[in-house]
Amino acid sequence: MTTPHDVPASKFIERLAKYLKENIDEVQPVSWTSVAKTGMHVEKQPQNANWWYTRSASVLRKVYIHGPIGIEDLRSDYGGRKNRGSKPDRVKKAGGSNIRKILHQLEAAELIVTSRPEGRKMSPKGRKIMQDVAGDLTRELIKTVPELKKYQGE
Repeated sequence: MTTPHDVPASKFIERLAKYLKENIDEVQPVSWTSVAKTGMHVEKQPQNANWWYTRSASVLRKVYIHGPIGIEDLRSDYGGRKNRGSKPDRVKKAGGSNIRKILHQLEAAELIVTSRPEGRKMSPKGRKIMQDVAGDLTRELIKTVPELKKYQGE
């Protein structure tokens, strides 16, 4: 069985974002996503119109890989270096609102569950979707690079 550990993260997140956009109705961008920045360390809002789905897929993958995980850990993961002019740069956390809303939407879709006090972790439904997407991606990668067949877990 192929898991998200077995495929390249960038390709997996792209594929999962497409899956979330097409199949999961609960994951929808909220009204302010076109004007909001993702944290105080960035200068502009995301230029990709589908950034909400990409971030949702990335959060879902992080919950799968590192779960149970909380909002503060995710804020640290998505944070970055803040340019403070002539002063030295400092590391700042990402904004918590978009991460929180994404986690609420993923919970409404029953892909993750809350485990108090640890944080969010994967539900069986979410784990199955992640493994299905990883399996489809692996089969596609094997068609382009046949040498990867020896790494397939099936």
